[in-house]
Amino acid sequence: MSSRALVVEGGAMRGIFAAGVLDAFLEKEYREFDFAVGVSAGSTNLIGYLAGDHGRNRQIITDHACRAEFINWQRFMGGGHLCDVHWLWHQSLQDVPLNLGRHWQSQTALWVVTTSVEDGAPRYHRATPENLNEIMTASCSIPFAYRQFPTVNGHPMTDGGLGDSIPVRWAYEQGARDITVVLSRYQGYRKKPSALTPLLKPWVKDMPGLYAGMLKRSQTYNDALDFIDNPPADCRLTVIAPGRDFPVSRLTTNGQKLEQGYWQGHQAALVALGEQQLAAVG
Repeated sequence: MSSRALVVEGGAMRGIFAAGVLDAFLEKEYREFDFAVGVSAGSTNLIGYLAGDHGRNRQIITDHACRAEFINWQRFMGGGHLCDVHWLWHQSLQDVPLNLGRHWQSQTALWVVTTSVEDGAPRYHRATPENLNEIMTASCSIPFAYRQFPTVNGHPMTDGGLGDSIPVRWAYEQGARDITVVLSRYQGYRKKPSALTPLLKPWVKDMPGLYAGMLKRSQTYNDALDFIDNPPADCRLTVIAPGRDFPVSRLTTNGQKLEQGYWQGHQAALVALGEQQLAAVG
């Protein structure tokens, strides 16, 4: 039986766009999905949406994620984390209410993508009360920016965006034929191979699988965009993406730019829901 899926890309602070999209969905009581799949910041945005906690993602990105406890270049230069995702997940859970009970009682499954350090391939985990903390931390762990590899079921993992940044094909393979995709870059964007990757080879010489995944990343990313541009005939795709003027990059902490990015996402969601007039007024 075909189903409806919501796919949300990550992108660290660019996740503020999805925060706006999902808040607009909550305002319109739009929860028409059988399952959702998120990557990195996309997964943390999704748990807030599925728990029904309007404004939670916006608060965390504009407050906790902008603190020195999370992004800290001085700490990084001294051998510590650039982005301490373990602190961010656990501190925000403590400070900002998350109605997990509402999500666990719902019919919408949440899947979270991580990347295996052992072979560089994506792993897809259904969120449960038992694994939520470890899969969220692992999915958001940007290699080298977070200097550890969190384990899931005893296996070392890293940023889900490395293995499958936009898991739209995976959603299709699970039976979804009506898929809404929330991107964190403008439509038409294509990822170029990173010039940094070959420079990192000495640091991952004992992790050939991870390095292979890093080399394939741009191709994997662009393959997902090709699927979005030319979906199978039996698949209905709705794409919500920021414009080329989106002011937020991966590590932006400027409050004004983050607010602008949030409202761009909010407006884009209203347009996608067919409420252009409301979007224009809002």
